[in-house]
Amino acid sequence: MNKPDMKVVIAGVEFKNPVIAASGTFGFGREYDRFYDISALGGISVKGLTSEPREGNASPRIAETPSGMLNSVGLQNPGIDAFLAGELPELRKKNVVILANAAGRTIEEYAAMTARLSAADVDMVELNISCPNVKQGGVAFGSLPESVFDVVSAARKTCAKPLMVKLSPNTADITKTAQAAERAGADAVSLINTLTGMAVDLEKRRPLLANVTGGLSGPAVKPVALRMVYQAATAVKIPVVGMGGIMTARDALEFMVCGARAVMVGTANIADPMACPKIIAGMENYCREHAISDINTLVGTLQV
Repeated sequence: MNKPDMKVVIAGVEFKNPVIAASGTFGFGREYDRFYDISALGGISVKGLTSEPREGNASPRIAETPSGMLNSVGLQNPGIDAFLAGELPELRKKNVVILANAAGRTIEEYAAMTARLSAADVDMVELNISCPNVKQGGVAFGSLPESVFDVVSAARKTCAKPLMVKLSPNTADITKTAQAAERAGADAVSLINTLTGMAVDLEKRRPLLANVTGGLSGPAVKPVALRMVYQAATAVKIPVVGMGGIMTARDALEFMVCGARAVMVGTANIADPMACPKIIAGMENYCREHAISDINTLVGTLQV
């Protein structure tokens, strides 16, 4: 058959294929562009940005776990000014959708970040609501529907660009937080962010991470991620972008069958710098082998 149509549209933004490099594992694309032309990607969600530069948490801040990885990097980034002045102009030279990932410590900081990013030459803003709310005792914004609604509402007021909200899995009911984001004006949701976990050195009787706990990612979280993507996709009308343990094309396609319009690939990039182009090629081959002319026809076809 002819080449399958791999294009997907999310909140009015067209992606040449459904594979987006996830925030946190891809930096600003410079390192990976040495391995392949990153214009091959559907999109890039850049390193999480904050109003000021951050050095991140103390080391060690990465630990391998069975079928996964723990990280407590702590949103190390050069700050929004450096991104706008140095990273964005270079990334804009690539034919790829750019998602700016915004983080903050207060609702006011989120609103200020989305205002600045909305005025910049990015295609979408992805709101990272797994950050602790310093005004509410450090509880993550994404943990409760009420705080999700409040922070997304504030960001929506200052954001003229399509707004995607990255949901935390560390919540009692993912459908409630997804619905809260939708009610507050989100154009799409992405999930899941990392699960909170820890690892221990038995001989030293100490945690492997200096921060004690960290975010678990990689294949170990895929069953949880699939479940949450399926639940969220059935609970909201806005597009869902799925992530969590995607290592292969089949993994990515499973997320789409569960309701994701597109996928984000994170930890796989660390294991194999060529992971994303391999996944794109594998998805296209699957469609060709199964006589699927348009990849969008797979979305939400899970039979239960």
